[in-house]
Amino acid sequence: QVQLVESGGGLVQAGGSLRLSCAASGRSLSSYSMAWFRQAPGKEREFVAAINWSDGNTYYVDSVKGRFTMSRDNAKKAVYLQMNSLKPEDTAVYYCAASASAGYLRMRFEYDYWGQGTQVTVSS
Repeated sequence: QVQLVESGGGLVQAGGSLRLSCAASGRSLSSYSMAWFRQAPGKEREFVAAINWSDGNTYYVDSVKGRFTMSRDNAKKAVYLQMNSLKPEDTAVYYCAASASAGYLRMRFEYDYWGQGTQVTVSS
């Protein structure tokens, strides 16, 4: 079992930055693929970024490439999402997720554990 808790959300002006954190309890994260998803009001939850546990590579949805950076610290059992050049369309609840599967996982059903989410609001 893995429990995930996100933090770091808040209100920021367009062009600003935020760093989200996801802390895990339970098992080590080293053998889990980790991801960030987000859900805006009235929209489906969408994939944002992930790390493939087998090769350590990160991958992103096109809309955040060059602005967001995901990283992990296995010793601290944590993953992070550095978000720069934020836009109003980035406003959403951001969720951390973990999957015991390897590979490039972009679908909600591929993830086994979820955090409760943290709100990010970007004002124009």
